[in-house]
Formats: sequence, structure tokens, C-alpha cells
Amino acid sequence: MRHEDDEYYSDRGGGSFLRSLGLMAVGGLMAAGLMASFGVWQTGDRFLNALSNLLNLNAPPPPPRVDVQSMVVQQVREMSELTTAAFTMQAVVPTSQDNSLGGLVIGTTKLLYIAYGEVQAGVDLSQLSNENVQVTGESIQVQLPPPRILDSKIDVNRSNVYDYNRGILGLGPDVAPELQKLAQQEALKKVVEAACADGLLTRASDRAQLVVTQLLNTAGYKDVSVEVQPPSADACRAMEVQPEVRG
Repeated sequence: MRHEDDEYYSDRGGGSFLRSLGLMAVGGLMAAGLMASFGVWQTGDRFLNALSNLLNLNAPPPPPRVDVQSMVVQQVREMSELTTAAFTMQAVVPTSQDNSLGGLVIGTTKLLYIAYGEVQAGVDLSQLSNENVQVTGESIQVQLPPPRILDSKIDVNRSNVYDYNRGILGLGPDVAPELQKLAQQEALKKVVEAACADGLLTRASDRAQLVVTQLLNTAGYKDVSVEVQPPSADACRAMEVQPEVRG
């Protein structure tokens, strides 16, 4: 009986030892696995860092680029038509129309019109293109479009018919509206001609040069050069074709 008990305890002790040995083996394998995983993770992290440095992946993104010329053109274009000079004048315009019968003039209607006209000149900045702007660092060169007549009008509120006469016995034609319109058109032509002869376009060009120069200096450019162009040969004649009469 004691012999059997000794065998039982011997078997139980041996099984416990084997289980302990197995647990130690499993624990060792797990620890080795964790260490291996940590080593692989460190190796992989170093590999990714090396790859990033090689490909310059960690470098900051390049700064955004700005088309300065287009910005300048857009800013100046927003001013649209830059009126820089004006000319006002009073013109006295006589008009008349005959009334004939069988080739014989039997009466004449005369109208005397006193007109107040105004002409405005400047540069059309909407014509500015990238080719007219050169930017180098803090320096900028701009070539403005040639000056031209931007607006011309007769102030009908100040203008008036000074005299209207249909002649003896009133045999002249009753054409007051027609003669007044003709007088306004002729007056506007005279005002535009006088404005151009007085150097309005040259003054407008010089003034536009000064205004745009100040604008670009305010924008932060230290070296500003604004070039002007002479007016075209038909800058004044173009307004004489169909002048606009407005109040």
C-alpha cells in the first residue's frame, strides 16, 4: 500500500514539473516574440524614416506661386476708364433753314443756340495686358494705353435757345426741334475740337501717369516706371462722327 502511494505522489510530482516546464517554454517563446516584434518595428520605423529622407517626404511643401503681373493688371483694370482731365466750354451756334417755293426762297427760319459742353479724357485701363507690365523683384514697369476722349456731352439743362425767328410774315419753316438738335451736334463738335486744340489729351496722359505711379507706390513697389503713349491721330476725330447729346 505504501508502495502504491509512493508511485502516485511520484507521478503527480513529475506531471507538475512537466507542466511548469511547458509554461516556462511558452513564456519564453512569447517574450522572444515580443522582442522580435519590437526589433522589427524599430527596424521598420528606421527604414521608413530613411526612405522619407531619401525621397524628401518630410520637407515642407513649396510656397504658393503668385502671378504678380496678372495681379497688377487686374488691380489697374478695376479702375476701368480713368478720367484724368476735363474741358468745358460755351459755344454759340447759329442754325437756319430755308423755305422755298418753285426754287425761290420765300422765308428763312433762324435759331441761335447757346450750348455748354464738356469733354472728358483719360486712358482706358481695360486695354492693359500682361505684355504692358514687367515685374522684377520690387521694381515694376507699366506702359499705359494712349489717351483718348472718354466722354463728351452737352449740358441741356444749362444750354438754351437764345433766339428763334421764322422771318417776315412767319414764312420760314417751323423746324425748331430739328434746328435745335443740329445746333447741339455742331456745338459738341466745336467743344471737342477746342478741347483737343487746348492739349486735353496730353494733360490726361500726364495725369494718368501720375495717378498710376502713386497707386503702384502705395502697393509697395519701390522702383516704379510708368510710360505713356502719344494719342492716336484720330483720337479727336472719332468723337466727331456721331456725338452724343445728354443732359
